[in-house]
Amino acid sequence: MKLYVMRHGPAEDDSATGRDADRALTSSGRDRTRSVARALVDGGEAPVAILSSPLVRALQTAEIVAAVAGVDAVEVRREMAPGGDSLALIAELVKNAKRRVMVVGHEPDLSTLVHHLVGKAPDQGMLKAMVVGVRCDPVESEARGFQAKRRFVLDPKSLAWQRD
Repeated sequence: MKLYVMRHGPAEDDSATGRDADRALTSSGRDRTRSVARALVDGGEAPVAILSSPLVRALQTAEIVAAVAGVDAVEVRREMAPGGDSLALIAELVKNAKRRVMVVGHEPDLSTLVHHLVGKAPDQGMLKAMVVGVRCDPVESEARGFQAKRRFVLDPKSLAWQRD
């Protein structure tokens, strides 16, 4: 399975409700997310399924990527919310032979997820709108049921690809 781990785009500091979960993407955050999504499509790395945290900024990020990549719908998964069990979600996706799946979530959880998957998170952590591409293959002998290898990091500011 090709897995795309993406952090939400830049969001407002405070929401109108005062709730962290309601913070929306800024205008520049939407633009950056759109640029990253276009880079993925142009680079042949468009997801076919997108799973998102229920928090507004992550869901908006996922919806922008879906629109650019031509994905019909975004699935909201609580495992991608802060403190969720995203690693178990990835194991479920691999077990069910899913392909080209993007998960959208939050820091520091995503750096932890990438570290658990491939042994090392990006040096600067997961920047807003950053994407890390990972290859996950089922392996019965592995305790989690799969092995993973990092394929690339897409820098959200420069749109430069660091391929492995």
